[in-house]
Amino acid sequence: MNRIKTGVIGVGHLGKIHAKLLQDLPDAILLGIYDTDLKTAQEAANDLGVIAFDSMEALIAEVDAISVVTPTTTHFEIAAKVLEAGKHVFIEKPISQSEEQAQQLIALAKEKNCKIQIGHIERFNAAILALEDVPLDPIFIEAHRLASFNPRGTDVAVIHDLMIHDIDLILHLVNSEPVSIAASGVGVISSNIDIANARIEFENGCVANLTASRISAKKMRKMRLFQQDAYISMDFTDGISEIFYLADKEQSPFHDGTLALSLGQLGNRDIKYNRLKREQVNPLRKELRSFVASIHNDIPVTVSAEDGLRALHLANQIIEKINLHQQKIKQRP
Repeated sequence: MNRIKTGVIGVGHLGKIHAKLLQDLPDAILLGIYDTDLKTAQEAANDLGVIAFDSMEALIAEVDAISVVTPTTTHFEIAAKVLEAGKHVFIEKPISQSEEQAQQLIALAKEKNCKIQIGHIERFNAAILALEDVPLDPIFIEAHRLASFNPRGTDVAVIHDLMIHDIDLILHLVNSEPVSIAASGVGVISSNIDIANARIEFENGCVANLTASRISAKKMRKMRLFQQDAYISMDFTDGISEIFYLADKEQSPFHDGTLALSLGQLGNRDIKYNRLKREQVNPLRKELRSFVASIHNDIPVTVSAEDGLRALHLANQIIEKINLHQQKIKQRP
């Protein structure tokens, strides 16, 4: 089997990690990298033992697939060049700066018969993977994504920077269309929104409450699902999921191979607890490996451009609600 020839455009902190992981994948080969900062590119190339190309066009011409790890404002221009050349593309989240750009990329990928995968990495988190055998049908979802300040992400609002991870996960888990959105947020130390909260009601009745902040003293990446007879808590930092649920005495635990602890009884049903964990999961490596596998086997990508567009659309709706809320505050007497 031929190895997929890959390249990385944008080798800052995250892009360099992309390059190292692609270099280590058994089904891929890293041919080279490109960055507008030639010094950064050459230093990364020296560390990796690959070529630092003089132009992105030269790199694109030599590979089968490109990983785009650049600021959101450049995603469309770069991804469009990759697709125009008939090459597959992995784009870090969010898919693009605007929904119109995302739609153009989707159309171009179909025209060129190329694959686009979006870097919504939490789909590959161990806490999510541990729930593969668990029937999920949430009625209420609560998500908290808190981070300390990092100037690197302030070119976009915290909704596009952090909350979009949870937006994508929730859209994936609920599989229903939003019908009502309420949101508030504020820029505290940047010109963009730094902290935000959104409440989303879906057509199937599920309600999600999301909070994202990049000015928190304490880091947190957690999501809680409440559903009939079960409460599920996911910690994305530790890659662990915990389940508290009601079960008939003869009912097996949600997850095969784990021990369900009995916490008591409620009528003729047991109250059980499971702690689920997948060992040695590198979400980014798994994400990139799935992208390479989709090219090798000509199968759909795990996180499609359409998924990226849905997440971007909902993120933009949240920002619109925040802007309306801010206008109301400014109009107060």
